[in-house]
Amino acid sequence: MDQYRKTPRAGFIHYDAGIFFLTICTKGQKHYFGEIYGGEMHLSPIGRYAEAQLISVTEVCGYVEVPLFVVMPNHVHMIVCIRRDVPLARSNEGNIQRSPNPSLRTDPISQRHVPVLSRYVNSFKGAVTKYAKSLGVDFHWQGRYYDHYIRNNRDGNNISVYIRNNVARWEADCFYSPVE
Repeated sequence: MDQYRKTPRAGFIHYDAGIFFLTICTKGQKHYFGEIYGGEMHLSPIGRYAEAQLISVTEVCGYVEVPLFVVMPNHVHMIVCIRRDVPLARSNEGNIQRSPNPSLRTDPISQRHVPVLSRYVNSFKGAVTKYAKSLGVDFHWQGRYYDHYIRNNRDGNNISVYIRNNVARWEADCFYSPVE
């Protein structure tokens, strides 16, 4: 069996600069972040910590900004802006070296390039997981995350409206599950 997973990221997007819409879910869609009642999201301690991480991201990673987000009971939606280009690991032929499997890279001895977006998501997920474990909570994220490259203003405006209305539309949300 091959030990390398195929990357779910689009090959034509570099993920080192741009504006992205992300959805990151908890494993099994478990309600770790709080509950929605009375039309408002009531954050748990883990939810408050996740929110604080999203607010303070620029302090930790100066070229990443999260201007809009919502923490839901079992997932987080966010817009992530990566404001700088990072030199990409390229082979002599100019191809980005993103495959985790060295045999699939144009230059198998070159280091794999891990995009800024992936590094940020791993950092966010790791910080929230570490905090939850410090509380004695057996917390887990879903293995991957959904990303969408925001291509224009119309796209960004539609996503912003979706994020802002997510709490109010909770029972119609595809991630909805009743209180456990």
